[in-house]
Amino acid sequence: MRDVIKAHGQVEGSVVSVPPRFTKDAVFEALENGIRLIVVVTENIPRRQVAQMVELAGLRGARIIGPNCLGMISPGEAKMGGVGGPAANTRQAYTQGHIGVMSRSGGMTTEIASTLTAAGLGQSTCVSIGGDAIIGTTYAELMPLYEADPETHAIAIYSEPGGRMEAELAEWIQVNNSRLPIVAFMAGRFMDEMQGMRFGHAGTIVEGKEDTTAEKIKRMEAAGIAVAERIEEIPALLRKRLEEV
Repeated sequence: MRDVIKAHGQVEGSVVSVPPRFTKDAVFEALENGIRLIVVVTENIPRRQVAQMVELAGLRGARIIGPNCLGMISPGEAKMGGVGGPAANTRQAYTQGHIGVMSRSGGMTTEIASTLTAAGLGQSTCVSIGGDAIIGTTYAELMPLYEADPETHAIAIYSEPGGRMEAELAEWIQVNNSRLPIVAFMAGRFMDEMQGMRFGHAGTIVEGKEDTTAEKIKRMEAAGIAVAERIEEIPALLRKRLEEV
């Protein structure tokens, strides 16, 4: 990394996609060389190492997206990671516009963007935040960036069971009086009856009442977030919420 910076100047961002046992060293190398934005695609990294990566990023004033994510994209501007797939598919699914997208699933980041595009709603910035139990940047931690972005007029979210991210988001919205209408889709509602089991991502484990989809939906709706029953409902709900602003 030092040789690259010496030859080409300071690097602003890095995508890390190496085997799990090398990921921590790769992230530390990036942080130690002043890189402020790091997308970690790798999954199955030991939690202790992820926690160490996130802690060092915080100390260095840097941001980690992931791990276990597909990256991020501002259509027509920039892309980091494999989100959207090949260039032709990415151009078909993503269009420039004013809807931010945050998703715990990489594939569903593109699915939601494609649904919005088909409905005539372009996207500002779409972020696959990662599906692991510990990640570098949560919904609530991305909110100040969306709030400060004049190109973002509303947000669509893809949520899953497990963890407190939705509760933290709801708390952030209520404390900060967010200007942005938000529509969420909650996957995996069947998991409320199967506590302790994991389906899909490492973070999708329902361990108690707060982790259930029912409790997450309740908290989000109390914070003013509209929750769609189906992905296809998201565009209409966004338009309705935008008209109410």
